[in-house]
Amino acid sequence: MKLIIMTKPTFFVEEDKILTTLFEEGLENLHLSKPESEPVYSERLLTLLSEDYYRHITVHHHFYLRQEYGLRGIHLSTPSEELPYGYKGHVSCTCQNVEDLKQAKKRMDYVFLETIFDSNSNPQDKQTHTLDELREASRRGLIDRHVYACGGITADNIRLMRDLGFGGVVVCGDLWDRFNIQHGQDFKELIAHFQKLQRLTN
Repeated sequence: MKLIIMTKPTFFVEEDKILTTLFEEGLENLHLSKPESEPVYSERLLTLLSEDYYRHITVHHHFYLRQEYGLRGIHLSTPSEELPYGYKGHVSCTCQNVEDLKQAKKRMDYVFLETIFDSNSNPQDKQTHTLDELREASRRGLIDRHVYACGGITADNIRLMRDLGFGGVVVCGDLWDRFNIQHGQDFKELIAHFQKLQRLTN
């Protein structure tokens, strides 16, 4: 089972140090998503990271960063969003409806299905699928190894996601809530939780 970590939507002082440590601990796929920010701030964050880690980063929104920094790929907000002209390479997208998964999987390397549970990082994002609906989607083969569970994913529900047939999970709030971005400097608890998430998804 794959583990994807999504960045917080806002930037913070210790972010590059934490991301570097996560990569050192074996993070294989970071989704860089800063939807309300100017791309120059993402550029600044990338320059603070080792170039060795760029191939493990998938970018949302500011797609030119993929080419400029040699990143892993790009992520589309919806299945209908157009690819940048002439784009070749890894691409993924977010689906909100299980019925969109079949077509989306034909075009994407993998697909996020949201919102599985109430979001930890965006309180306005509420659960949109019942457990019965997810089981039925799994039975129909809509949920498989190319579909990753997104939204409210925590260490407590990863096993359920595996049982439902998801190929991966996307974690955001469950990780970042373990560090106070205003006042924190010690991020040992966050790293320890990442290690736990790794064990649960291996």
